[in-house]
Amino acid sequence: MKLAVAAAALALLVVSSASPAPQARLTVFAAASLTDVLPKIDRSPRYSFAGSNQLAAQIQQGAPADVFAAANMTLPRQLASKHLCSKPVVFARNKLVVIVPPTNPARLRRVADLARNGVKVLVAQPGVPVGTYTAQVLRALHLYERVMANVVSKETDVRGVVAKIVLGEADAGFVYATDAKAVRDDLKVIAIPASAEPGINYGICVVAAGGHAGDARVFVKKVLSRAGQRKLRSYGFVPRR
Repeated sequence: MKLAVAAAALALLVVSSASPAPQARLTVFAAASLTDVLPKIDRSPRYSFAGSNQLAAQIQQGAPADVFAAANMTLPRQLASKHLCSKPVVFARNKLVVIVPPTNPARLRRVADLARNGVKVLVAQPGVPVGTYTAQVLRALHLYERVMANVVSKETDVRGVVAKIVLGEADAGFVYATDAKAVRDDLKVIAIPASAEPGINYGICVVAAGGHAGDARVFVKKVLSRAGQRKLRSYGFVPRR
């Protein structure tokens, strides 16, 4: 009897030691505007979505990330210059738009209308890519001072702007076209004049200290693949050149 128990225990030990160790999960830090699409390209990683500037700061402080997907090229290039990530590549493009509540109580028709007295405008905080793009558009249209005087709140990321406009907490907000598309039934869109479009390029890189460089490169290739690019297009992103 004792021999049988010992044999069974030994068999369990062999099976246990032969079982593969659980695979470490890839961690992807990505811009808030990518919240809907990236899990559709690959659902296996652990995602952290926020303002690109917040995520870049966390990476500089040693946060455990393997891939960084930003809403601009500036932030990943800054990390690359410090040898904190690989050379970034453009993986998608986007456009900026103005969104208003479906009832459009301020009767806004064009970007210049945001400069009228009493209009309540939402933007993203300085340093957040969408906030930087907003400033570029307003300066190109010579509206920066007048529109910024009407800003009632500066949000931490683009999703914060969308949520407040959908709830009717302001008259207008600057967001990406992809975010507007995601809630198109709950708001109206005002286009930015083509001459003022800032040229929005999204950059992706492998974080040097992530510890899963091989899997990270596979993820980047998946985003850049034909299937990945088709999925990005289906969510309103403009294909990379």
